Amino acid sequence: MKFQVLDKKDTRSGFGAGLAELADKNPNVMALCADLIGSLKMEKFIEKAPERFVQTGIAEANMMGIAAGLATAGKIPFAGTFANFATSRVLDQVRQSIAYSNKNVKIAASHAGLTLGEDGATHQVLEDIGQMKMLPGMVVINPCDYNQTRQATLAAAEYEGPVYLRFGRPVVPVFIPEDMPFEIGKGILLQEGTDVTIVATGHLVWESLLAAEELEKEGISCEVINIHTIKPLDDEIILKSVEKTGKIVTAEEHNYLGGLGESVAGMLARKRPTPQEFVAVQDTFGESGTPAELMHKYKIDSFAVIEAVKRIMAR
Repeated sequence: MKFQVLDKKDTRSGFGAGLAELADKNPNVMALCADLIGSLKMEKFIEKAPERFVQTGIAEANMMGIAAGLATAGKIPFAGTFANFATSRVLDQVRQSIAYSNKNVKIAASHAGLTLGEDGATHQVLEDIGQMKMLPGMVVINPCDYNQTRQATLAAAEYEGPVYLRFGRPVVPVFIPEDMPFEIGKGILLQEGTDVTIVATGHLVWESLLAAEELEKEGISCEVINIHTIKPLDDEIILKSVEKTGKIVTAEEHNYLGGLGESVAGMLARKRPTPQEFVAVQDTFGESGTPAELMHKYKIDSFAVIEAVKRIMAR
């Protein structure tokens, strides 16, 4: 495999590192938190710029309103809480106060997906990508490791407009080099292949690379693409790949309804109809368990990617 494990860290720590850098780089960046400073790794930002931090308490709707007001005043607010509370709980405020008026607010959503783990179904949001991508003007970013989350945080601050930045709780492999370019709306070709295209996002990127390595042993050549920005989707990199392979597997830690796979399917239906298999949660809620147990049970790990590739090869 071209990519090797450089370290193991949670992606939320990548957000914390990026936010701490922004404390020094950009005096307009502010951080808001709904009583989850440790979970969002905001401690270093607060140490550097305490006057630019707002603790809203467990009042997420109010936090979104405050963030919109700060953006109106020329600030760049990062409003942080768990992904479930950053979307489902405050969808009206995000729609009306941020998206509708195109406010320059960055929604920092941690503990996304099944890999939240033991906290269970009430906190394991699997609908957030769909909710956010349907809001006009909202950018949706789902980076794959610590280094890419740090880069995405810096890029979000530079982008003018609302951004939903999704990241997670578990410690996962760090494999993206620190100096690999990150551009909002541009996917990254991680591995070339000829038989099937695997388009993955978030934690499923590493799982897809593991799957591709195993499939190579069986003579199946997989092209692996990291789609860190789900909206706007990089149509070009996907179309170029499926022109060569003629088939595609999408992989994500989200419900198959409303997620990356559905965005890819819609784009391909319009531009180049292509056989597709979905690796995603099958329209169900999660449960309590370790991240690895849940990913395996709900078929969103490397084994599930291998099965999906074999299904599409057999068509």
